[in-house]
Amino acid sequence: MSISGEQNNPYAQPQANPYGPVPAPQNAAAPQQNPYAQQLPQQVPPVPGGGYGYPAGGIPSPPPGPPGAREGAGRGKAGWLWAIGGAVAASAIWASVLFATGGFSGEADPDLAGYGYTDDLCANTSLTPFENAHFKIKASTSAKDANPQHTGARQNTMDTMSCNVSLEPQNAGSSDYSSTWMYSTVTLHKKSDPAPEFADSYRSYEKQEASRYTVEAVPGIADEAYLVTRQDTGGNSDSSYVILAVRDGWMTFQSTWSSYASSSSTAKQPTPSEVATMLKTSATETLKRLQGTRSR
Repeated sequence: MSISGEQNNPYAQPQANPYGPVPAPQNAAAPQQNPYAQQLPQQVPPVPGGGYGYPAGGIPSPPPGPPGAREGAGRGKAGWLWAIGGAVAASAIWASVLFATGGFSGEADPDLAGYGYTDDLCANTSLTPFENAHFKIKASTSAKDANPQHTGARQNTMDTMSCNVSLEPQNAGSSDYSSTWMYSTVTLHKKSDPAPEFADSYRSYEKQEASRYTVEAVPGIADEAYLVTRQDTGGNSDSSYVILAVRDGWMTFQSTWSSYASSSSTAKQPTPSEVATMLKTSATETLKRLQGTRSR
């Protein structure tokens, strides 16, 4: 059937309409150009059965008005239906964009507390507390055994950095046999919050059978910190093992002191309490430096 004003009627030519064909309103005057018909996105595929909750065959025409109703009333109702259909289509497209870009994702943004990645953690590690305790960096014997040694890696889920330093007492004699290491690691967690498991991962030391470790919380450092201590004395040696673990947001830091000295060594070894103080002082300065890198 032909419609008057066909040359200006957007319905006279086939339209790419995701909702199906739209019957002309009953008793309506010649339809005017509909801005929503031109603005409907062409890429949205039709949904079987009518789509977006409408019955098969598209959006129904409004029922005829009561006797004596003005001409054009049906056209006004149809216009409102087209407006609703356009809004639904726009909302569907916007929702698909949010899903594609992660707008509806429940994944939290990592809280790195301002810490940045560096490929040389040793350059940012404070050794001043150990030097003040009369320790020095042990001289390297070859280029292969460089001291200190650093490594780093950037990955999708985390960035990791480490620094390994071999120390020795400044007044150690040539016949003294001792070994002291200070090993630090930093992890920037980018996909998962380490907070729920952080404390238990260090509390587990004292849960070991016949454990000789003690674990205590350290107040005043970042979000939380723990000190793990073990000391073995007597016999022919004196050794200590101390860990300081720190969490600040999604950044975790661990500094480990491991020392061994033979009973014949003349150099005085620090107590675990003294080592703990050195590790706390070093960690505070090291983390402050890392917050200034921001090289991510």
